[in-house]
Amino acid sequence: MADRLLAGKSALVTGAGVGIGFEIARRLCAEGARVALNDVDAALAAASALRIRDEGGACLPLAGDVADPAVVASLVDDAAKAFGRVDIAVANAGLTLYGDFFDYRPQDFDRVLGVNLRGSFFLAQAAARRMRAQGPGGRILLLSSVTGHRAIRSLAAYGMTKGALERLARVLVPELSPFGITINAIAPGATVTPRTLADDPDYVAAWSRVTPLGRPASVADVAAAALFFLSPAASHVTGQALVVDGGWTAVGAAPGVPPDDERP
Repeated sequence: MADRLLAGKSALVTGAGVGIGFEIARRLCAEGARVALNDVDAALAAASALRIRDEGGACLPLAGDVADPAVVASLVDDAAKAFGRVDIAVANAGLTLYGDFFDYRPQDFDRVLGVNLRGSFFLAQAAARRMRAQGPGGRILLLSSVTGHRAIRSLAAYGMTKGALERLARVLVPELSPFGITINAIAPGATVTPRTLADDPDYVAAWSRVTPLGRPASVADVAAAALFFLSPAASHVTGQALVVDGGWTAVGAAPGVPPDDERP
């Protein structure tokens, strides 16, 4: 294990029961990190952690809703108790609630902001406090989206939160840098996950038509970008946001594609 990229490191990944979060957790374990895998669904967290352990990874399931700052603090505490320290925190948990702007409900707005913004902000805070106390340094990664870069119908609240996460990565640079803590963001575009395939069985074909590189991202594509930010290779990179979208934000949707189909 000593020759692995993240040997000796400990990480917490939220919203990692499935999809991008799961693949990030899996890749971190494959590189020698010990990972606390969080999901709001306790059974899913346990099953996903078991899958990683079956591959030889050191993975601990932790259930909890990150919209509650007290839960977030307990996740960081539990990871630190299990592993002795927390070197890496990935705020992957996020919620997408589509809705027409004119009819968007306050309860949906509050729920999206609670998970996407409050959950990410207070995870960064709790993890940074732990990293500052234990030293030296640490890595924090926020999961944004191309919806923070381009307007997409029926995703006003969601897109607002994702744009805010990239700004959060920038404004925390002066707060965290004195302690050797880097903070960055990744903005995935259309990505093939169980959720996106369930929402649209034609998802791969539809997004292949409008993505310059000819296909939507895989979870492995996004996890590879995450691994860079969380590795020693990115020790001098902070406050940045990396778009992983096959070039989609450079050109937008192809002519003739209805706006309602623009759903990464």
